[in-house]
Amino acid sequence: MKHPTSQRDPQDKPIIWTVSISRLFDMFRDIMVEYDANANIVPLHMGFEDAVQHIRERLQTERCDVVIAAGSNGAYLKNRLPVPVVIAKASGFDVMQGLARARKVSSEIGIITYQETMPELADFKTTFGFNIEQRTYVTEEDARAQIGELKASGIQAIVGAGLITDLAEEAGLTGIFMYSASSIRQAFDDALELARLTALESAKGRRPSTDAPRARHGIKDLRGDSMAMQATRRAIELYARSTSTVLLQGETGTGKELAAQAIHKESPRTRFPFIAINCGAIAESLLESELFGYEDGAFTGSRRGGHAGLLEAAHRGTLFLDEIGEMPINLQTRLLRVLEEREIVRVGGVRPIPVDVRVISATHCDLESRIREGRFRADLFYRLAILRLQLPPLRDRHEDILPLAEWSLKQALANLGTRPHVNLHAEINTCRPLMEQYSWPGNVRELRNMMERLALFLSAEPLQALTLNFVRKTCPELISSSYSSVNTENEFSDKKTSSEENISIEQVMERFNHNREAAAAYLGISRTTLWRKLKKH
Repeated sequence: MKHPTSQRDPQDKPIIWTVSISRLFDMFRDIMVEYDANANIVPLHMGFEDAVQHIRERLQTERCDVVIAAGSNGAYLKNRLPVPVVIAKASGFDVMQGLARARKVSSEIGIITYQETMPELADFKTTFGFNIEQRTYVTEEDARAQIGELKASGIQAIVGAGLITDLAEEAGLTGIFMYSASSIRQAFDDALELARLTALESAKGRRPSTDAPRARHGIKDLRGDSMAMQATRRAIELYARSTSTVLLQGETGTGKELAAQAIHKESPRTRFPFIAINCGAIAESLLESELFGYEDGAFTGSRRGGHAGLLEAAHRGTLFLDEIGEMPINLQTRLLRVLEEREIVRVGGVRPIPVDVRVISATHCDLESRIREGRFRADLFYRLAILRLQLPPLRDRHEDILPLAEWSLKQALANLGTRPHVNLHAEINTCRPLMEQYSWPGNVRELRNMMERLALFLSAEPLQALTLNFVRKTCPELISSSYSSVNTENEFSDKKTSSEENISIEQVMERFNHNREAAAAYLGISRTTLWRKLKKH
């Protein structure tokens, strides 16, 4: 059944549903009366899967323009509902007020946020002398475990969203709710604006933004605190302000589509479609009709009445062309014309159709060498690459490997309904040498897939600790060919000669880029012993 939103009259009052549990429900209900004149607002006291099922059932017979939720509940709903979800966010001022209230209770304060920490709090701690312990959570069980750890360490007050404060008080601690009325009003204002834009698009005859593909990931999903990733996020924020084309370059698995979605989400086009297509995965004959659309009777088997292509569907939004280097040369010519003229002509048609589309393209190959070989048009390359961004490989940002592994493993365990070990952070740190010496040819994608494999085995054996031997056994690719047949426990035994031992130490130091801590951990000796052996030889 077609969603009722597509029938909306722009003069109708928007219909907004708020979805919340715990104390946020009362705040939504108190503030919604201020918006009675501008919207019909329905409060739903539920969350997560219960809310998804309830809303999907009601949408069969009722109209809803926008849903408002917050925190982990909002993140859960966002990718599971066919209507847009506005997530209410606590402002920096809300966090500061929450910490100030917590300080009146205790000098030992914890703050628990969904998925992301707040790096700026490190400066706050230093400036104001607050002893703040930051934690993140993915599932309710994960949140419960984090609260248990903080309580055991002497924390008496915890700042967070409704779920966190409820669980904190359940554990006998003081929970400080960090949402203010102004933050909730901002969420209502955003929902009203989104509903208005949706109505205008519907009235123009364009595909409503509620039905169009939307970017699921934002800039925070490009995880990592390395200098390379900080520079990448800064570039994305800068490029989002522009309307120019962007060329993303990088190895497979470095997150090129993630970066494209982040650019779109940070840009003024965020409320409009984000459409992606892999130019190397579709046959040339089909790729043309997919991109440009076709008129009625353009070819045998074509749909009656014709079909709009992806360039039309992405109007006012972003079209992401992955593996642009695989685009056939004749289509490159047509794409160049679209970029220059801002209009398309469907296959089998003659009527130009104006389009307003920002194009972001990506490739893992060397386009400049393809230009020299005559396989890629130079004029198209320079038109696509007004802005360029090189995504760094994982092996060039060692400091991000363990945090990414821990986060991915927690996500994978949550998807399997398994609670992570309380000492997971310490356990995964024992695997540092093994993970940091690996070259990660598949980059972040390979790491994420590997963590899913580990999660599957850990969920099957709940008492299994994440030991170095367990990881070696489950992920044998982490052991390089040069060391796969070596018994590392005996490699440095006293039976070896000094010359043999010296060569082996040099090999290990070379492998870890002369990082003594990593090399010592890999060898199973202290840094002092390693230093003594290096000095001796």
